[in-house]
Formats: sequence, structure tokens, C-alpha cells
Amino acid sequence: MSRRTVIVLGPLSVATAMLSAPVAQSRLAQQSPIDVTRESIRVEPGLPRLRIFYGRSDVEIEYIRKDSASPTGCTTRHHEETEEGTVARGSGYVTLAGTRYDLVQFHFHTPSEHTFEGRHAPLEMHLVHSSATGKLLVIGVPLVPGPPSAVDKVLAKFAPECGEPVHVPAIDLNALLPADRTTARYNGSLTTAPFAEGVQWFLAKEKTVTKATINRFRSLFPHGNARPTQPLNGRRVQIERW
Repeated sequence: MSRRTVIVLGPLSVATAMLSAPVAQSRLAQQSPIDVTRESIRVEPGLPRLRIFYGRSDVEIEYIRKDSASPTGCTTRHHEETEEGTVARGSGYVTLAGTRYDLVQFHFHTPSEHTFEGRHAPLEMHLVHSSATGKLLVIGVPLVPGPPSAVDKVLAKFAPECGEPVHVPAIDLNALLPADRTTARYNGSLTTAPFAEGVQWFLAKEKTVTKATINRFRSLFPHGNARPTQPLNGRRVQIERW
């Protein structure tokens, strides 16, 4: 028996996702980002809960270069470059099925790398976590225009491509995430070289930032810094319920 479920994720409603029988695991590539579609979603009530433990931390914003060997690297934009924030060790972590993943860094893409029924958000923030054994877990947060938030404070001043990092004091890391902690999860990869797989992705609901912040970041990367969506290859996007 199937039943109809309405699920709201990111910048739009992924509606009327139909539950169906399990499908065999694909042996093909599991690359990120992906387009979340109605057909790809499954509700799995028994999924282990992602528990988030974020505190406060100073943040160092650094421009991540990918063209340092180029003589024009300081004046051009490589499509994998971004602004990245690092936090104090131990200031934020998540747990999943008994494993702890510490927040290592967070960075930004324009437009959003993940899409929902083919639609992009203006920006997407990736919060990258690592376990003691080096396994990666990333929370992706679509950023849409609206009231100011903690993300605006983080992006108030960009680090130059060839210059010193920007220090941002006392950020409430918890405030970087949406209040509703419902997520959609799937197995994927890094979205920049070497595109290593085995990354656990958790896609959150949207967070607001001001239009001014969105426009400033877009002006920094006028051609974008997002990887195109990749084939699902039989993967399912799982929604937890509790």
C-alpha cells in the first residue's frame, strides 16, 4: 500500500512523494550535488537521528584558491574557489548512530549546488564535518532572500583572494542553521576535485540572508562557483520522521 506525503525542503515544496518498494543499490557513481525530485524521495521512519551540538566560536574567513600556480590567479576566479570559514576545534559537532563528526569548516556556493525539482536557491552553505577516522558528513543549507541572519554577519566582509583572512568574533554556530532541523539525506561525494565519494549529505531547510549579502557574493563570483547536478543513478533521498 502506498500513501501520499507532503514534504517541504529548501526553497520549495517537494510535494506528493509516493512511497514505493525498495530498489536495489546502484553500483554506479554516487556523485554530488543532485536534483531532489518527487520520485527520488522516500520516508524512512527508522533512520538514526542527526543530533547537532553547536556552540559559539570565532570564525576565520579565508578565500580558498584553486589557481595559485597561475600568474593571473589573484585577479581571476576559478570555478571551484570560495569563501570558507574555520571554527575553533570542538566548538561544533554532530552525532549520527553513535559516531561524532566535528565541524571543520563551512563554505558557500552560488547558485545553490543542490536543486529541488530543478530549482536553485541563490546561495548554498556547506557545513563540513569529519569523524575521528576521516569520514565526512556535510549539511547543506539553501540560502534565500529574507530577514538578516547570522550568515550575514559571517559574510559581512570577504577575505581577499591573495590576502589575509578576515576574523569574525563570537558567532553562534547554532544560528547558522534553520530552526526546523528536518533534513533529507543521501550518499554522495565532494563537489570539488577529487570528487571523492562516501560523503553523507544532509540537506536542510532554507535559511534567510539579505538580498545585499546575496548580491555581494554573486558579484565576487559572477560566473558562479557551483558544480552542476549529477545523475542519481538509482539513489534515494531519505526523509527522517520522529
